[in-house]
Amino acid sequence: MLTPALELRELGCVRSGRALFSELNLSVPAGRLLRVTGANGAGKTSLLRMVCGLLSPARGEVLWRGTRIKTLREEFHRQLIYLGHAAALKDDLTATENLLTAARLAGGSATEAEAAAALSATGLRGLERTPVRALSQGQRRRVALARLVLGSKAPLWVLDEPFNALDATAAAWLAGRVDAHVASGGVVLLTSHQGDLALPPGAPQLELAL
Repeated sequence: MLTPALELRELGCVRSGRALFSELNLSVPAGRLLRVTGANGAGKTSLLRMVCGLLSPARGEVLWRGTRIKTLREEFHRQLIYLGHAAALKDDLTATENLLTAARLAGGSATEAEAAAALSATGLRGLERTPVRALSQGQRRRVALARLVLGSKAPLWVLDEPFNALDATAAAWLAGRVDAHVASGGVVLLTSHQGDLALPPGAPQLELAL
């Protein structure tokens, strides 16, 4: 049996006095994609935030490589990339400045050249010094997704509706990044309304329906 990289034990979520889910148990080995599905309000975003340690569960716990994440703290956060459903960018900063700031906040570092290369990989060549306020919604989303290029060595990616506002080319690029990360032994946890992420047949996927 494969040793789980990510574990959910008896996890429960209560928001505004309403139980969204309870007694949730799941083990995700390294090299797996976990797709979380469910209707709006089912608790998908809450679950992702619990996995990142940004929201405390009503009961239960999240473990990373056998250790509770609340005891790992900064060490755990350096091993993950979390992208929420909003791009979470500063409008007054350029695309490059946003990436460099995000890297520092995550406890890492990056050079301007590395940030420029990451933006180029997402199709934003020539827009590196453009203030984010001047970008379209799809371009803003690509700036946020460039963090996956800078943080490609982070073993855990937690992505909330990452395909929102992406055109077909960008969606195919993202599916390729997810597949490559899983193939390299990483863990990807994501929510998506899209039924098909265009991953290769037989890709190691798990699904959790809330």
